[in-house]
Amino acid sequence: MPRNLEAGPSFLYHRVWRKGGPDISISGFCVACGTVHSLGAGNSRQRALELQAHLVTNRCIDDGRDPRFSTDYLLGAARGQMFGVLECKAASGSIVVLRAFSCQYNGEWCVDGWVPPVLDVQEFLRITDPVDREIKTLDRMIFEGKEPGLIRRRRALSRNLTKRIQELYRFTNFRGETRALTEVFQGGIPTGAGDCCAPKLLNHAAMNGLTPLGISEFYWGRENRSGTRKHGEFYPACAEKCQPILGFMLCGTGE
Repeated sequence: MPRNLEAGPSFLYHRVWRKGGPDISISGFCVACGTVHSLGAGNSRQRALELQAHLVTNRCIDDGRDPRFSTDYLLGAARGQMFGVLECKAASGSIVVLRAFSCQYNGEWCVDGWVPPVLDVQEFLRITDPVDREIKTLDRMIFEGKEPGLIRRRRALSRNLTKRIQELYRFTNFRGETRALTEVFQGGIPTGAGDCCAPKLLNHAAMNGLTPLGISEFYWGRENRSGTRKHGEFYPACAEKCQPILGFMLCGTGE
């Protein structure tokens, strides 16, 4: 087990403030209005610390009934992942706190109490399941030495599937405008774009008439292979995958 993963809440409160700092924010350049939009941490940092304390105490991301959502998943070969908290204001003036995890959690897109992904999960499964089965069949045949033309076929299937998945991502900003992932990126689209915490959180807020007040993202679990993400520490949104999306999504927030 990685060092410090079982540290209690008091340790976490000290460490994240010292290492992460209170002013990490998200930002991005909006091509449409020619402005760099940003959103600071605000009071979301305290909300994130409360979430960390929950993860330490309960060792799960749900109510504890489903073993798939245990935080033990983050300590093994899958390693850790990013979590995000967005504090918002509703039209009534009440405060709403949204939570998100990056990508999927132990193979699941949706978990009660967490914002959903940007894409339509049912449509994702409809287009990916048959292609995944065919790719697995080709992998087996290639492994058995039946390779002529099969590798090219597999590559073509994979490229086409990636394109179809990317087309499922549509983002809404705080002006009520919607853009496809393929419209947001001017060039090639990085793998995993649209699955990070910040796009999920902002999209859910915009779709539900919530005004963002502050956002915080932290890494939880076993250190990633490159050593760039460490347990319990806060990080700004990634530049390559997120900033082109966030510039558009933050448009209309007044920042």
